[in-house]
Amino acid sequence: MDLFSSALGKNITFVRPAYFTISGFSGVPHVKYYYVFLFFVYVVSVLGNTAVMAVIYLDHNLKTPKYVAVFNLAFVDLLGSTALVPKVLDIFLFNHYNVPYNECMMFLFFCNTCLSMQALNLVALSYDRLMAIMFPLHYQTKVTNRSMFSLISFFWLFAIIITLIAVGLLTRYSFCKSVVINSYFCDHGPIFRLACNDTFPSLVIAYMSFFLILWLPLVIILSCYLCIGYALSKVATAQERLKAFKTCTAHLSLVAIYFVPILITYTLGADIHPNARIVNLSLTAVVPPMLNPIIYVLQTQEIKLSLKKILKIKDKSKIMFK
Repeated sequence: MDLFSSALGKNITFVRPAYFTISGFSGVPHVKYYYVFLFFVYVVSVLGNTAVMAVIYLDHNLKTPKYVAVFNLAFVDLLGSTALVPKVLDIFLFNHYNVPYNECMMFLFFCNTCLSMQALNLVALSYDRLMAIMFPLHYQTKVTNRSMFSLISFFWLFAIIITLIAVGLLTRYSFCKSVVINSYFCDHGPIFRLACNDTFPSLVIAYMSFFLILWLPLVIILSCYLCIGYALSKVATAQERLKAFKTCTAHLSLVAIYFVPILITYTLGADIHPNARIVNLSLTAVVPPMLNPIIYVLQTQEIKLSLKKILKIKDKSKIMFK
């Protein structure tokens, strides 16, 4: 308790800096080409996720629990990309390296909440696939729009609370050494390591978050697919197994795109050059939101059919107008 009391500010005069300096991409060679790439990724993410959300909203046939989760994933990707990429481009492209203290805390809150929700949303989608394949006859009673809304609301609440705790602890620290953050955004780990007082609570929260937001969701998702694999092994024909498995390919692609780069980066740890580590982590934050809508449009039959319907209606209305 003494450790937490000292970190939470008992008898401490806080030294709160006016700003933090983001140094992330400063040492990366030819980094301006990377900024162009980030801008391209952001535009594709905004267009793709907006299109997926619009299709789900407009088509009443897509008002199902699965597409409640898909809509939320597109919303999270859109929000996360908008919170991260424009600010990163502003910092490094226009040399606004000094980010005011309060703005930095808000930047951290939105980025971490959205990154957490991406992983948790994949859990919701794996649960939906598990129920659909293991209990096909009772799926509509076991998984309803209301239950999916409740699950996603719980995940939002969980992600917000754990991020608020992390940010709240940072606001109780004194920063009297350096204000230079060696990351591409206001990153939790690099910030609390700059504090002068005891940072043990933030270290605990960092490890808890890493376990609860990365490892636990991955374990749950893999467990769901082990159960799905077992259920499919009981299906009579190979054609039926393949048909059922095809409904999972889009979700499995999203899981691989999100988790594999993060696990590789954190597993290699100190063996990666700091610049390569920063670029890799930034890619894991911006590339999945760009690819997720593309994967769902290309691999999900319902969305493709819905898009065709919407485009046909638009073509007919244009002909009628002419």
